[in-house]
Amino acid sequence: MPELDCYCLGRQNLISGLCRRSGFFVSGVPMKIAKILNNNVVMAQDEQGREQVVMGRGLAFQKRVGDALNSAQIEKVFAPQSDLLVRRLEELLNQIPPEVMTTCDRIIDLATQRLGKLQESLYITLTDHCFFAIERQNKGLPIKNVLLWDIKRLYPKEFELGQEARAIIARRLNVELPEDEAGFIALHLVTAQLHNEMPEVMDVTRVMQEILQLVKYQLQLEYNESSLSYQRFVTHLKFFAQRMLTRTVVEDDDVSLHTAVKDNYPKAWECAVKIALHLQQSYQRELTAEEIMFLAIHIERVRKEGH
Repeated sequence: MPELDCYCLGRQNLISGLCRRSGFFVSGVPMKIAKILNNNVVMAQDEQGREQVVMGRGLAFQKRVGDALNSAQIEKVFAPQSDLLVRRLEELLNQIPPEVMTTCDRIIDLATQRLGKLQESLYITLTDHCFFAIERQNKGLPIKNVLLWDIKRLYPKEFELGQEARAIIARRLNVELPEDEAGFIALHLVTAQLHNEMPEVMDVTRVMQEILQLVKYQLQLEYNESSLSYQRFVTHLKFFAQRMLTRTVVEDDDVSLHTAVKDNYPKAWECAVKIALHLQQSYQRELTAEEIMFLAIHIERVRKEGH
């Protein structure tokens, strides 16, 4: 999915003239209404004729196409790079209440502070998800998250943000979403970091869990999930699984180093080889000696702690 190139400016910053980047496009030039979606959302054009989506409570009240917008009423300005994203935003904003949009903006702002730069298309995907999650909850039709237990263990930071998102939604929109939704929100945040689509992230999670289970039972370990070595192992597995599923190969480098790791960490190396065999049988992906070596190094670290 192409990225959304947009920035945002809150009303307070518009009034004071201070610019704050938090994911959306800031525009200080007068804009004219090109299309009215509802009282709170319009399509507008800037002085270069570029189409933008503008939000603000009562922004289009008693306005017509061609009228200039009142900058004091503007709360958000979206400037997508492509016509496709303009249409998607137009459709999204036409369906979703402004309070849901601003609530999701708060969640994304919080996630960006904690996780760093995220895909800007997250604004569309997460807002769309949260809107339908709220609708399902109001109708008594929640969805079970079969990966919830794994998400809690593998993506603790993202899951914590998912829990905070539930609290933000409850406080601002008066809707109590189930814990399963914290898991779904966490997956959207993982997706925004990995630059992958959601189904692939779920596949990544599944591969990670398979490897963790193989290591646990092969070496008779009890993981210390709060330890640095475990967290490093999980981080390594996240990107390893992504590379594996996208068929990105890490070429063999220093053969002498492979031999040294194999000789010094025989149990971890044997375990890594069994993982390689499992992945070859289940995913038709053959690991290089370099990939086996890195797996063995991480396995050795958690093995020492587990015993």
